[in-house]
Amino acid sequence: MRPNLFLAAALAGIALTAAGCASTPDVRVNSDPTANFSQYRTFGFADPLGTDRGGYQSSVSQQLKTSARTQLEARGLRYVESDPDLVVNFGAALDQKYRVSSTPTPTMGVGYYGYRTGMYAAYPMYQDQTTVTPYNEGTLNIDIADARRRQLVWEGVVRATVNDKTLSNIGPVLDTAVANAFAKYPVPVGSPAK
Repeated sequence: MRPNLFLAAALAGIALTAAGCASTPDVRVNSDPTANFSQYRTFGFADPLGTDRGGYQSSVSQQLKTSARTQLEARGLRYVESDPDLVVNFGAALDQKYRVSSTPTPTMGVGYYGYRTGMYAAYPMYQDQTTVTPYNEGTLNIDIADARRRQLVWEGVVRATVNDKTLSNIGPVLDTAVANAFAKYPVPVGSPAK
């Protein structure tokens, strides 16, 4: 798979599952306890972004920037192109995983030394039937760093299963994945700009 399609599949899968079309995404955040989020007024984006490919900005990067900008502006921050308080960056990965499940299945016992064979069994015996199912797991990272201190102050990670329908409508599903991460951001929606 070409790198740009690989990235799009990973991110769209995360977003699609975040939108409720498959499994519930796992959303985790880390926040710097020493950071004063009320002091930040502006934000910008890293250049290049971790989701850019081959020296150009991918359509996935463009959508992630739009989604993150919407979330941050809703929290009272203002986008600037130079000298921002916060720098936003993205990362994405797609990993093949395996789900292993074991189910007890009743079988007819043959008894000790086989003398009950085919005639009767004292009780049903169980044998585990193991199933191995491959699947793809996509991970989206949203990093926010204090530009002056050059220190990560917040990280949102969305992890979910990627399925075959992930590329059908990438814009709205990426919006949903980013919104799920920002739902755990330390500054709530509607905070006034200082």
